[in-house]
Amino acid sequence: MTATTSFTVAACTTTLLSLGVPLCAHAADTFDATSQLLSIPSISVAGVPYTNVTATINAYALLGIDNGTPVADSFDPTSNSVSLGAVVYQGATYNNVRATISSYTLHSATQGGQVPPGGPTIAQRSAAASATAQSKTNNCTTVAPFYWEIGDKTAPMASGSVNSAADPTVYSASTLMSIASSSKWLYSSYVAQKRGGVLTDSDIKYLTFRSGYTLFSDCLPGQTIGNCAAYLLNGVHANLTDGQFFYNGGHMQIHANAVMNLGSMNNAAFAAEIGAQIGTDIGLYYSQPQPAGGAVSTAGDYARFLRKLLNGNLAMAGLLGSNAVCTNPTTCPSGQALSTPVPANESWHYSIGHWVEDDPVVGDGAFSSPGAFGFYPWIDASRSYYGVVARRVDAGWYASAQCGRQIRKAWMTGVQQ
Repeated sequence: MTATTSFTVAACTTTLLSLGVPLCAHAADTFDATSQLLSIPSISVAGVPYTNVTATINAYALLGIDNGTPVADSFDPTSNSVSLGAVVYQGATYNNVRATISSYTLHSATQGGQVPPGGPTIAQRSAAASATAQSKTNNCTTVAPFYWEIGDKTAPMASGSVNSAADPTVYSASTLMSIASSSKWLYSSYVAQKRGGVLTDSDIKYLTFRSGYTLFSDCLPGQTIGNCAAYLLNGVHANLTDGQFFYNGGHMQIHANAVMNLGSMNNAAFAAEIGAQIGTDIGLYYSQPQPAGGAVSTAGDYARFLRKLLNGNLAMAGLLGSNAVCTNPTTCPSGQALSTPVPANESWHYSIGHWVEDDPVVGDGAFSSPGAFGFYPWIDASRSYYGVVARRVDAGWYASAQCGRQIRKAWMTGVQQ
């Protein structure tokens, strides 16, 4: 792909045209103020469809915001002018935004004819997702048994229990399990709700894992949040890691204790505190007083939380993907990242207590918070759908994420993966 063609794809990520015929523009584009990341779920350029397009917009000029009913997105390659029917920016949605884009960095764009005009039907999506989950030849094969679910802001739309001859466990929407690091999205959403959606600089540093509290190991079940913060080396600040991304539970433990003043809370009190902000209708308890990894819940309850994000009922809805930081020590600029659980051949960003899966090769811009034991919740880049892969195994997060990505792609494209 030449540089000229690349720019057309990056800029045309704001188009929903197929052979000159406007397609539906029901999913808003997203533009992150901090990372300058533009995410578009679907686009056609000169009749060639592209999906999961993300690009960093290095230089642009805003021409105007016309408001009114959103029109189909469009791009004029002769003037480099773009018109966005609806774009989410800093938590607010702006309609009919016009701008020129003069410099960009293209991160991902999947070319192919997977998306039929108007998009796949629900039946096509459901069939493709189900076949992908049940497949014996893809990334979901070794993940079984597990439960999966996909839905929109109103309700689940497709789901299933995938069984295994080697393991009699049957997972369902109501199976209670430790969700490990999927707890992080819950805690960060709690903080966002308490702050009314306006985080402090200190909140952002802690919740993007750059606080320097990187020696956390574990909590004991009977401890309080404060007891755990003082346990072993959990509360020791490491000057060498301060300011750089380092994936560790210490950031949230110290934030909860020292910033949010929750140190006296035990498991039950902490669960009640979280529920008071994100909703008591979400079944949740803690096996240890650890904001970053102690939650126990079900796929059905976590899905309820994700629907609240899609509905905009929680402040975190306006913070998805915001303040995202570089996380891969092998690809980030020097001094930005030290430790990540993501394999070195993938580069994700980390936002407010959740990941942005925007790897240039395999990423699709989804927001997620996978847990070490195989629980994988996500919201797609267009913020139209949520999904969950639920199981309980040791060291199972990446396999679940790979399976979940394929199920998500099947749903978005209507094609089995």
